[in-house]
Amino acid sequence: MDDDERPRRRSTEGDFGAASLLTSESLERYSLDELDARIALLEDEIARIKAHRDKSSAHMTAAQALFRPKQP
Repeated sequence: MDDDERPRRRSTEGDFGAASLLTSESLERYSLDELDARIALLEDEIARIKAHRDKSSAHMTAAQALFRPKQP
């Protein structure tokens, strides 16, 4: 099985893989342009994660409404 076909390991609380590595990486070697590019990339990733969270929340709300017992 290729590495791309393997399921990704899910992060546990406090362990977010690459994100954890980013927070410990020294930023001293980056130029201002590289830092700006990195900020833009991270902001895009934050927007993507928030959109996914909102979609998941809407899905959960719809499922709860569908399967919630009806009130008499």
